[in-house]
Amino acid sequence: MNNVGKINKNSAIYSIFKGFVISIVLSLVLIFIYAIILVNTNIQENTIKPVIITITSISILIGSSISSIKIKSKGLVNGICVSLLYFVTFYLLSSIIVCGFSFSLSTIIMMSIGILIGAVGGIIGVNLRR
Repeated sequence: MNNVGKINKNSAIYSIFKGFVISIVLSLVLIFIYAIILVNTNIQENTIKPVIITITSISILIGSSISSIKIKSKGLVNGICVSLLYFVTFYLLSSIIVCGFSFSLSTIIMMSIGILIGAVGGIIGVNLRR
C-alpha cells in the first residue's frame, strides 16, 4: 500500500496542526461568549483588550500543551510553532477584514506573550505523560 500523501497521526506536523486548530476554535468560542456577555451586561468596553489577551493566552497554552502530549519531545519548539501559526492566521485574517495590516508595539507585546505562553504550554504538554 502506498502511504504517500498520508499524515501520520503521531507526527509532529499533525500534532502542531491539531494544537493550532484547538487554539483557534477555543479562542473563537471564548470570544463569542465574551461578546455575548459584553452586549448583555454593563461591563465596560475598556475590558476588551485585557480579556482578548487572556483568551489568546489560554487558547495558545491549551493548544500547545495538547500538541506536545503525544510527541514527548521538543515541546518548546512545538509550542512556539502552534503560537506562530495562531498569530499568522489571526493577523492575516484581520488584515483582510480590516483592509490593512498594522504592526504596533501592542502587536509585538501580544505576539511575544503568545510565543512565551506557547513555549510553556509545549513544555507542559511534553511533561504531562511522564
